[in-house]
Amino acid sequence: MAQIEKLEHSKVAIKLECGREEFDKALMSAYNKNKKRFQVPGFRKGKVPYQLVIKYYGEGVLYEDAIDEIVNPAYSEAVKENDLQVVSRPELDVESIDENGMKYTLTVTVKPEVKLGQYEGVEASYYKREVSDDTVNADIEAMRRRNSTLENVEDRPAQEGDTVVIDYEGFKDGVAFEGGKGENYSLKLGSKSFIPGFEEQVAGHNIDEEFAIEVTFPEDYHAEDLKGQAATFNVKIHNIKEEKIPELDDEFVKDVSEFDTLDELKADIRKNQEEAAEKDARDAFINTVVSVVADKAEVEIPDVMIDNEVENMADEQASRMSQQGIPLETYLQYTGQSMDDFKNGMRPMALIRVKGNLVIEAVAKELKMEATSEEYEKELEDMAKAYNTDVDNLKNAFGEDNPYIKETIINRKTVEWLADKAVKTEPKDDEPAEDKKEEQTEE
Repeated sequence: MAQIEKLEHSKVAIKLECGREEFDKALMSAYNKNKKRFQVPGFRKGKVPYQLVIKYYGEGVLYEDAIDEIVNPAYSEAVKENDLQVVSRPELDVESIDENGMKYTLTVTVKPEVKLGQYEGVEASYYKREVSDDTVNADIEAMRRRNSTLENVEDRPAQEGDTVVIDYEGFKDGVAFEGGKGENYSLKLGSKSFIPGFEEQVAGHNIDEEFAIEVTFPEDYHAEDLKGQAATFNVKIHNIKEEKIPELDDEFVKDVSEFDTLDELKADIRKNQEEAAEKDARDAFINTVVSVVADKAEVEIPDVMIDNEVENMADEQASRMSQQGIPLETYLQYTGQSMDDFKNGMRPMALIRVKGNLVIEAVAKELKMEATSEEYEKELEDMAKAYNTDVDNLKNAFGEDNPYIKETIINRKTVEWLADKAVKTEPKDDEPAEDKKEEQTEE
């Protein structure tokens, strides 16, 4: 039977022991596992008797595997019996091994206790962005630009808005620098995708014209040797293309949508914008409510939980960037960060996430929130749609009572309950509504 001792900073000591008979049995198991590596004169490799191994090598040679065989199941059983919510790897301290057996202690970090403050009826700012003719027209204009074409221009110089195809090569103090050369490069003038001043100086030149451009690299440029440095670029224009935006009429609407008239398209865009604005406002409000409830709670968060969350966030970021074809190592090199810098920058948000999750769990427990069988079934159905698979496949994978899925349902119900009970307030005067919404969404 394990003895549980609560220590400071959410640590728990699990004190265990085993009798000599059990320890000897574990030694024999360790011997059978490793006997092929023991050699004693007069015996073939793997045929050395147990007692002779102990005599020649000492039983300590078997301790590591024997201890693992004893500790692992005993630890798992102690965690289960005492309902410990462990968040760290156990640290093993073997206190004694003698004729009576083995005494040992496993020290782990567990989820901390949360002292809730007010959580029902908290005040939280609410902002819903306005949907208007201007926002609808902006979406329609974006549709026109997405369906624009590029037509060759030969009778005038390049101007802002044109896309030019150029060769270029950069020099600092008369010497070409690495990464400063490109051939047949497409550049949209006015896109601000090049060094400040570059695109402006390309404008005004004609096809086949060769010319030099003087620029100064920004102080925050990613290449250390070019920060704040003056440079000259030799440029040649091969092609100039002008963007042609289609006329806004019913024919355009038929080409790009399922609708027949411009009025129908506008009505659909307005409806979608209203739904998106409602959802974004609700999501941001929920985040703010959770943040307010978390601020009113008291909890000492172990460093290991923040460390774990940072690792999760770093993995999530790396995965998102990989899907966009950007290796994390390349991003770090470009931004001049080390991996430690990258992860340290995530710690404040990791702290917010961990505390929020702990508080949500505590509120759910206080409310005795549960996931019904109907809600569990609905969750599997939604997952099946999202992953384009059958519900039966998910049931086979997760079972009928998966704790992670149930926890997901309970947490979602809890934050919805908190938001429904919360009091909506106007954004603070010193905090623009748009900024408030963006900040809430990030959280």
